[in-house]
Amino acid sequence: MRTVRLGSARAAAEEIGLSPSALSRRITNLEEFVGKKLFTRARQSMQLTDEGQAFYEAVNPHMEALARAVESQSDNISLLRLRLGVLPLFGSQRLFPRLGELRKRHPLLHIDIDTGPHLEDRVGDTLDAAIILSTGPGRGLHAVRLDHNMVHAICSKEVAATLGEGVDIDRLAKQTFLIHNELPSSFEAWKRALDLEDLEPAAIDHYDSGQLMLEAAAQGLGIAIMHDDHLRRAADSRLTDLYGVEVESPYSYWFVCKPTALESRPVRLFHDWLVRAGL
Repeated sequence: MRTVRLGSARAAAEEIGLSPSALSRRITNLEEFVGKKLFTRARQSMQLTDEGQAFYEAVNPHMEALARAVESQSDNISLLRLRLGVLPLFGSQRLFPRLGELRKRHPLLHIDIDTGPHLEDRVGDTLDAAIILSTGPGRGLHAVRLDHNMVHAICSKEVAATLGEGVDIDRLAKQTFLIHNELPSSFEAWKRALDLEDLEPAAIDHYDSGQLMLEAAAQGLGIAIMHDDHLRRAADSRLTDLYGVEVESPYSYWFVCKPTALESRPVRLFHDWLVRAGL
């Protein structure tokens, strides 16, 4: 499993305390046993063949099931603790509605939730892993992209009615725009898409909470520049998508952790569940 994740027999051997040649012999023995070539080898790199990928997908769920069965029958296994950083809106809209599934699947896995600032910088220190909103995580992190987003201007239906259906820069210039601290480039992307590079709004208010941005927009306090997913999941009848224009966002949600953290069972269990769940 480590060789699949790391793509290198040498790196996998270092993690489990074997010599590369010893690990290579084990892989060769496995290939001879199943009668299939599981890996392609090029210098230090090892990648699954099509047959190897099929074998991995067939075997891995049973390995996890065996581990869960052992956990459920043992009185000596302690709780599994994960320190997870999460942005509040992702937590409320996407993570928490599904956490019950994770608890049923892994009853011993417990999660300490941290919604503080600078999540990516704290991974590997005060956090085991994090779900961040980013144009792309920094180097040295294992990262899984969780979505692709579109930027929308979200406002109350009353504000939308005032602005009308056509894009009018003079009317927009009288408005307050609400910008999330984690999405500073979204407003510029939205303006470029609507040929509004010269737009200078009456005010720009900055928020560190997407939930509060949505509420402020619903109260008519401004136009929130956010993702379409945020609007859809909010299901707030007071809100509407201004102009209905879709603009590709420079930001996505990412799961990040240190590569070695995947050898920690709490991190790996959450990582694998998150990917399968498609949050």
